[in-house]
Amino acid sequence: MISKSLIAVILGGGAGTRLYPLTADRSKPAVPIAGKYRLVDIPISNCINSNINRMFVLTQYNSASLNKHIKNSYQFSAFSSGFVDILAAEQTPDNRQWYQGTADAVRQSLRHIETYDFEDVLILSGDQLYQMDFTEMFAQHIRSNSDITIATIPVTEREAPEFGILKADHSNAITSFVEKPSKENLPEWVSDTGDEMRSMGRNYLASMGIYIFKRKGLMDMLLDEHKEATDFGKEIIPSSINKCKVSSYQYGGYWTDIGNIYSFYEANLALTMDIPPFNLFDNTKTIYTRARMLPPAKISGSTFDHSILAEGSIINASKIENSVIGIRARVGFESQVISSYLMGSDYYETLTEIQYSLDKGIPNIGIGERCHIERAIIDKNCRIGNDVQIRGGNHLPDSDHPLYTVKDGIVVVKKGAIIPDGFVI
Repeated sequence: MISKSLIAVILGGGAGTRLYPLTADRSKPAVPIAGKYRLVDIPISNCINSNINRMFVLTQYNSASLNKHIKNSYQFSAFSSGFVDILAAEQTPDNRQWYQGTADAVRQSLRHIETYDFEDVLILSGDQLYQMDFTEMFAQHIRSNSDITIATIPVTEREAPEFGILKADHSNAITSFVEKPSKENLPEWVSDTGDEMRSMGRNYLASMGIYIFKRKGLMDMLLDEHKEATDFGKEIIPSSINKCKVSSYQYGGYWTDIGNIYSFYEANLALTMDIPPFNLFDNTKTIYTRARMLPPAKISGSTFDHSILAEGSIINASKIENSVIGIRARVGFESQVISSYLMGSDYYETLTEIQYSLDKGIPNIGIGERCHIERAIIDKNCRIGNDVQIRGGNHLPDSDHPLYTVKDGIVVVKKGAIIPDGFVI
């Protein structure tokens, strides 16, 4: 039974500098996504949907927000053996260092994990967007008697240099692996990915950073054979191919690595499509998160087109188009929000607080009146005044300012920023 023999370890990620400023005071897995979830909800939900209910989340950088979210979201029945436990990086008498990489994080956590009864370990990233049934991957792992099984996905020639690329034989055994190959060397890494994938130009097998290890093999590698190695993808996986059986499990569904602001923005806006590549409306692939006792959204005089609206929002905008509107979001009269992600807020202001802000000339939390917000990400708890114009696009150079950051033409208003009336970006 998968829930008894397999245990999951979810990596909480590093400093997440490429997602700055969204990671200025939170870790990557804690970044809000789709208006009401956090990135870490994705791997946890995939595990729950695959009947894996014993999970460890390894955290280090800016972990307070992530720890709070997990504590408030995932509490199993007293009659269940399930848990989602946080293992924070810690200094011990034997080790004074913080996590140095993915493999080192698991190595330092083994003393907590090994006390449990399990035969295999599923290692996941905390910052990817996908819906996978790990039952199928685990079944192949057992059937092939592999020491390591790597989830792989076919990618195009343009994407290949960003990944670890591998080749496998007819029995899915991996024969060679290269980390981020140069474009000149790509022709020798073409794989038979199947007719459907070839028709889309996806001819290269890329590692998804999702692994299943046999328990003993993982212990031996981390504590003996590769006790100095810090990373799975760069060190342990390549050196293991010729020493033990490493297999590929080819996944053909939607998967994206939320590595930078552009990929984060695109992944969120893709959710507004008629048939989104990542389907939130699937009874068999529920995405779990914190249960909030919020009122339904309230809309007055607004036109919505291809947009997602989370609960607790109060919308008086004239138009919301191709946008994701998060929990407790407020948008004032005659404002327009186009191709943007508003994360919403963590709380409602009381009438007394609203009046106090008004007396002080401070905008209320949310978007004011007669604003135009386009190609932007508005982080949590921002106060944007009236008549503000935020128009992202390729005409804006990358830059960082006290109130906002521009990356790849996307304007990211920083968490809690106060944008005065009439401000123009």
